[in-house]
Amino acid sequence: MKKYILFDHDGVLVDTEFWYYRAGERALADIGLTLDKDRYLREMGQGLGTWAQARAAGIDEQTISRQRRVRDDYYQEHLRTEAIEIEGVVEALAELSKYVRMAIVTTAKRADFELIHEKRRIKQFMDFVVVREDYQLAKPHPEPYLIGLKRFGATAEETLVVEDSSRGLNSAVAAGIDCAVVHNDFTKSHDFAQATHRIETLAELKDIIIDVD
Repeated sequence: MKKYILFDHDGVLVDTEFWYYRAGERALADIGLTLDKDRYLREMGQGLGTWAQARAAGIDEQTISRQRRVRDDYYQEHLRTEAIEIEGVVEALAELSKYVRMAIVTTAKRADFELIHEKRRIKQFMDFVVVREDYQLAKPHPEPYLIGLKRFGATAEETLVVEDSSRGLNSAVAAGIDCAVVHNDFTKSHDFAQATHRIETLAELKDIIIDVD
């Protein structure tokens, strides 16, 4: 039986990944560039995204820095106005909390995370949250999940990671932790060959973490 679950956040607990892409698309459109969605999805797994395409188009770093701030503003606008709940998440967490301790390990910035959870019931089930400002090397590097293990005082063997992207899966694998990948339409084309489990919803996690007769 697993004793701990480390959840990714965006695309796993809240439906935000499309809106992050959309904010970047808007920020590039402001300077006359079109963000290639297929390329964006491919490069997500490598920790790349909007600005790799901007650099490839010859955009200077000063402009990228400015548009990054614009993107962040657009993203927060989407977080305030769009429906980003994933059906069944709160109910699944409530059930899982009877069996395991849980935490969130995310690439989200603290300001975005706090905005998302101002009026949501997800954080109440978590022992702690690791956000982007809490580590130096982002996923797919193992550092974020190794920090999660350390904060729990847990071993990799007694822990399960829940992810929805190849970048996050690779981070978990590099940290030596089993990983369940939950379906997300936005990342369904990613390579999940190294996943320990594939699930459609978080409700399926209960059967993974306990022995079911």
